[in-house]
Amino acid sequence: MKYSPLFLIVLFIASCSEENRNKYESKDVFRYNQHTNISSLDPAFAKDQANIWAVNQLFSGLVELDDNLNVEPDIAKSWSVSESGLVYDFHLRDDVYFHKHKSFGKDSTRLVKASDFEYSFDRLLDEKVASPGAWVLQQVSDYKAINDSLFRVELKSEFPAFLGLLTTKYCSVVPVEVVNVLGDEFGLSPIGTGPFKFKLWKYNTKLIFRKNNLYYQKDKKGNSLPYLEAVAISFLPDKQSEFLQFVQGEFDFLSGIAPSYKDNILNVKGELNRKYSDKINLIKTSYLNTEYLGFNMSDTINGKNSIFLRKAINYGFNRRNMIKYLRNNIGIPANNGFIPKGLPSFMKDTMFVYDKVKAISYLNKYKDITGDYEPVITISTNSQYRDICEFIQKELKDIGIVVYIDIMPSSSLRQAKAKGQLSIFRASWIADYPDGENYLSLFYSKNFAPNGPNYTFFKDDFYDELYMKSRKTNDLSERLVLYKKMDSIIMDKSVIVPLYYDEVLRFTSKNIIGLGVNSINILDLKKVRKN
Repeated sequence: MKYSPLFLIVLFIASCSEENRNKYESKDVFRYNQHTNISSLDPAFAKDQANIWAVNQLFSGLVELDDNLNVEPDIAKSWSVSESGLVYDFHLRDDVYFHKHKSFGKDSTRLVKASDFEYSFDRLLDEKVASPGAWVLQQVSDYKAINDSLFRVELKSEFPAFLGLLTTKYCSVVPVEVVNVLGDEFGLSPIGTGPFKFKLWKYNTKLIFRKNNLYYQKDKKGNSLPYLEAVAISFLPDKQSEFLQFVQGEFDFLSGIAPSYKDNILNVKGELNRKYSDKINLIKTSYLNTEYLGFNMSDTINGKNSIFLRKAINYGFNRRNMIKYLRNNIGIPANNGFIPKGLPSFMKDTMFVYDKVKAISYLNKYKDITGDYEPVITISTNSQYRDICEFIQKELKDIGIVVYIDIMPSSSLRQAKAKGQLSIFRASWIADYPDGENYLSLFYSKNFAPNGPNYTFFKDDFYDELYMKSRKTNDLSERLVLYKKMDSIIMDKSVIVPLYYDEVLRFTSKNIIGLGVNSINILDLKKVRKN
């Protein structure tokens, strides 16, 4: 008997019996688990990986990134930039339709027009919406629809990374008719232009997307995308349970690694254990994510912010052993700068490697200047990184630094960090867009938290001068030189302790084809097939 796709998905959602679930869930349905909740499917609130992954299946923007982090056309088939570098003209495709909704009237859909981007940008900046993504337009002075197919954006000043910034999901297009009808409920029942369309959301249980038959992109052979019939997202909060169900074939995809199962699936070299090699594929690449300890540079109590103490900490623990024993060699020891491997502005010069002699030498200078002969520091972190901080605690004890670890809920850690209430904190920075400027903005003095990402409250006039200079040049080679100079300043002054540059790990079932991998860890399912 031949079943229609609709009948299959109804069976899938209903889960009427174990036999039917096993028979139908896997047919052209990509299944994965999201152990952290999705808070909204509204692109205006695509602020974390869970939301971004889901929103990326439903929505599109002017431009997008390929797996090599090149900016590619999306709804904008082409664009031009004025000689001043201030005016961007985007020429839109004429075959992009919104997902069907009764708010569109008789045809239940309509073409995307330039005015839709004007509305979407207005909404992003609307204080009533309170989108956390409003910052992406902070360099924009004006934007408008010139006609149905031409959208113009004008910048306040040159910003060479602007196109990359537009690839964030915040900049997706949304339809005014549907938003006006649904209001705050738009994030629960969204309408976009992406390869999949919203079908069902049982909160904390299951989220279903169906294939968008109106999707405009095609593969190189002219076949319509996407290939999959549906996407099914589960919400198991426990990583160990997620892993077990993946191994049993209940999920098609597993992202990242957790301490509870890392030794089961990977050997000490970071490779798949033999027992899984015929069942699972491992895809790995560098991740634009730097894990680090940050110093509060405004905290000068008892001289604890001395550069000599900061350097002693940087030299005082073995990053390579930390990665080897705690992460099964997943990640790269951060012996260079703050900008991670994977960006052209990555600083190849080695800045900090474990050197006990150097660490003790700097520690002695600290003691001589401050009279603090038994230095005690506190590192604030969340429970997920307890093992990393305990490793550092043990290593620094060997050179004479006592370390206390303050375990805080993630939300409390974020708030205290933004308010400058922590002397040393563990943090990570995942690129919002693939440009070194995104990392260096963390140390620009006008970006002090909570109004910006400068959580270390670092201020240096020469650094600020270089930062502003880098934003005004379209010459990539010149920008790279400036980026590396700024990164060197951060390292020379030991504003942070870089721990490691992360890697993207993707585990898939053997029958999954076409799932790529990229350094910003975006999940793109439009070219995925199931064998």
